[in-house]
Amino acid sequence: MAKIRVAYEYSEAEDKSIRLGLFLIICGIVSLFILGFCWLSPALQDLQGKTANCTVLSVQQIGEMFECTFTCGSACKGTSLYPCLQIYVNNSESNSRALLHQDEQQLISNPKCSYIPPCERENQKNSENVLYWQEFWNKDVGYQTFTCYFNQHRRPEDVLLRRTHDENVLLHCFLWPLVTLIVGVLIVVLTICAKTMAVKAEAIQKRKFS
Repeated sequence: MAKIRVAYEYSEAEDKSIRLGLFLIICGIVSLFILGFCWLSPALQDLQGKTANCTVLSVQQIGEMFECTFTCGSACKGTSLYPCLQIYVNNSESNSRALLHQDEQQLISNPKCSYIPPCERENQKNSENVLYWQEFWNKDVGYQTFTCYFNQHRRPEDVLLRRTHDENVLLHCFLWPLVTLIVGVLIVVLTICAKTMAVKAEAIQKRKFS
């Protein structure tokens, strides 16, 4: 009776292990699909942009103001204004004039300006923030060469100071789902191997006593 109970508990533990392994395998496959669809596609598009050397041609405020949204609490929001700063650079790859942007997110948010400051409640603080950035590019950067990124096919008249996505995104897209998938496969394989060895051991034991 005790042997039957132990065998039943062992069989139940095996079933749980196999179910866990299959669950991890399914999670790994689904994660690969979701992350590949949500992250991999935009990351690859971003990484297709070429690296170039840029030098500043002009830094100026154009006198146009844009709205931004600030928060002052959980239920407090409002809008304020910031001036539009345009930084034009020379793109060494195409040898053409291009508008510099912080990253692709900023380019999408405001394609006309080079910088969107952290939104403050007072317009004056926003203006001071933009002015500080303007002076930084005029005095600290000046005519020094720096690395920029551009996509000749998507937006040839714009360049980015940094990429939104990099190789780390591709790594995480594959690494963690792949680890989950491998762990699931190992659990299933080891459980099946253990079950097979137990059956063989039981058969050998029966032969000895027969």
